[in-house]
Amino acid sequence: MAAPRHAFFNDVIDGNDQIEIDRLAKKLRVTKTVLAFASGLSRDAVSTPLRLSARTTQSKLHDLVEILNQMLPWTGSAAQAFLWYRTHPLVSFGGRTAEDLVKEGRAETVKSYVIRPRPPGCEGP
Repeated sequence: MAAPRHAFFNDVIDGNDQIEIDRLAKKLRVTKTVLAFASGLSRDAVSTPLRLSARTTQSKLHDLVEILNQMLPWTGSAAQAFLWYRTHPLVSFGGRTAEDLVKEGRAETVKSYVIRPRPPGCEGP
């Protein structure tokens, strides 16, 4: 599950490669419930310590963080990257957002989309 180490990623991960939900929520200026919903998780998955440490929960949170990391150069901040993730319609995917696709189980598709090469002068996805 190890992801590339970016500054944002380092700020929200502990020594066991686990996403620290409180740090992530603070950095994005949202509640844990909002993070759960945006990741396709239940509120209990991010509120109960045993569920928070579960592989499935951590995998979904890692996917979210990896996507946000890729968006930082275009958005300028973690909060703006999260706003893009939740609201920006992706024409290539019928106007669905990155959040919609992640909830459909297509996180890998979103990660591939945000890291794809772009023509010169093209800014952001």
